[in-house]
Amino acid sequence: MTNQYIITAREEAEINEANSYGRIPVVFVHGLWLHASSWKRWAEYFRAAGFAPLTPGWPGDPESVEAARLDPGVVAGQGVQETTDHFTAVISQLKRQPLIIGHSLGGLIAQKLLGIGWGQAAVAIDPAPFRGVLPLPISSIRAALPVLGNPGNRKRAVVLTPAQFRYAFTSELSQQEAAELYRTFAIPAPGRPVFEAATANLFPGTAASVNTRNNSRGPLLIIAGEKDHTVPVAIVRAEYRQYRTSRAITEYRQFPGRGHSLTIDSGWREIATYVLEWFNQRRGEKAAA
Repeated sequence: MTNQYIITAREEAEINEANSYGRIPVVFVHGLWLHASSWKRWAEYFRAAGFAPLTPGWPGDPESVEAARLDPGVVAGQGVQETTDHFTAVISQLKRQPLIIGHSLGGLIAQKLLGIGWGQAAVAIDPAPFRGVLPLPISSIRAALPVLGNPGNRKRAVVLTPAQFRYAFTSELSQQEAAELYRTFAIPAPGRPVFEAATANLFPGTAASVNTRNNSRGPLLIIAGEKDHTVPVAIVRAEYRQYRTSRAITEYRQFPGRGHSLTIDSGWREIATYVLEWFNQRRGEKAAA
């Protein structure tokens, strides 16, 4: 078994808890520059609603923000496929298919997992682009420049400065809240997935691809933040259009005035509530069918 398939003690505990109580699991997939702990409030919210939350890390992610900052190189070189394989290893140990919720690069991975048959439904929030998505807004290029500006970053872990994090994540927030989110959640991230997403349309065999034609998959909700610099609305809408030939349920929702931090900032509950209500509605429709 290679490193990307190793289940950590915390992940194993979450798997066992989900299997023991028989609740519907919810697997949260974080994106680049955020730690798995960024989903803590979401996990508590869904647990209170009767679900079993799991917050796996990416392969090699340390168990805390502090540890991740002390050893940036531990995640260097990890890519989209390695991370998808790791989440597949977690989900495969669950007794029930989960709801999968991903943000940013995690939103791409959530779609990738749903497209290959994992999960009873998925939510992709401000999801990174995949092969077939063509728009490339200037703000997205600027947000990615700390990585793409140096080809050597493909094999390195990259640390965002407070100013870079503010542009990419917290541009719509107060300076005070932006600084607090950086102190609380920002960690080094592998540069490789950024290169994979940015060059997806150049390589047919890229890991940054999604099966958008799977007619038997579960429902998918795609969410966009109107003011997102990193994954602007043009990219998210283009992703939604990639599913136009699929007979499976695909829905789109845009939240006005929200940036890339919409899962971690003070307005997180609005997004979480919408996601919970959407999933419960879809479950109800399936039960009534």
